[in-house]
Amino acid sequence: MAQNCNRFYCGPVATPDSIHAAVTRLADAAATRVPCPPVRDLIGTDDLAAAYAVQQGLVQARLAGGATVVGRKIGATSKAVQDQLGVDQPDFGYLLDDMDVSAGAAPGGGPISMERLLQPRVEAEVAFRLGSDIAPASEDEITADAVRAAVEVALPALEIVDSRIDQWAITFTDTVADNASSGLYVVGREGRPLAPAAAGIEPVDVEMSLTINGEVRSSGTGAACLGDPLEALRWLAVQCHRFGDPLRAGQVVLSGALGPFVPFAPGDRVVASISGFEPLSVEFEE
Repeated sequence: MAQNCNRFYCGPVATPDSIHAAVTRLADAAATRVPCPPVRDLIGTDDLAAAYAVQQGLVQARLAGGATVVGRKIGATSKAVQDQLGVDQPDFGYLLDDMDVSAGAAPGGGPISMERLLQPRVEAEVAFRLGSDIAPASEDEITADAVRAAVEVALPALEIVDSRIDQWAITFTDTVADNASSGLYVVGREGRPLAPAAAGIEPVDVEMSLTINGEVRSSGTGAACLGDPLEALRWLAVQCHRFGDPLRAGQVVLSGALGPFVPFAPGDRVVASISGFEPLSVEFEE
C-alpha cells in the first residue's frame, strides 16, 4: 500500500480497495463473532473521510439486508470515555432498527440476547427524539435554540457499546469505521419535554448512576457530555449537515455517555437511574 508521509504523519493512503477490505474485515468479525485486528493498517490513523467511508459501507450493507436507519449515536462525548478509548474527540454512528432492544426494559419484556455481541460494555445517557428536521440551508442556522426547538422529548437510555476489534485496541479511525463502536441500545418509554415546558427537564442538570446487580459501577452528570447533551446534539447536527445526511423528525439520537462505560456479563441486571426519569432496568440472557 502507498504511504502518505510528511513531517506530521506517515501512514497508508486509503484507496477504494483498502476501504472495501476494511468493510469486509469488520463485517466478517460481526458475522462470526470473532474479533478482528484494527483496520488502521488499511485506512491510517488520521483519515477521517476514509473511516466514515468504511462506516457507510457497513451501514449500507445492513440496509441492503433489510435494516432501517432510525437515528444516530454520538460517541466519546465524555472525558471519562475518551480516556478509556484513548481518543480526544467525539464521533458519530448510525442507529438501525435491529439495534433497538428497548422491549427488554418493558414490563414482561424478558432478558436481552447477547448472541450478536462480542466484547460489550454498557453506558447510560440521555436520548432525544426529534419532532422536526434539523436540515437548514446553512450550517450557521444550526444554533442551540434551533436544536432545542427540534427536540420532541428527552428519554433515558442505555447504550450497549461493542467493538469488532480485538481487545478494544482502537485508534480514532478504528472506532469511527466500526460504526462508532455501536452494538445495541435501549430507550425508556416515558419521555420528558425540555424545560421550560411543564414537567420539563434540563439535560445539562441531570445526574446519573448505573448499577450492575445492585452495585454502583458508573456515575456522572449531564455536564459530562460535551458540557451539555444538547450541545452534543448540536455538534452532531453540524456533522450530519456537512455529510449531507441531516437529522430528521422521528429519529432518536443517543447523545453520549454521562459517565464511564463498564463491562457486564450474561445474566447481569443493569439499572440506569437518571434524575427526572423513571429508572431504566434491563437484564441480559444467561
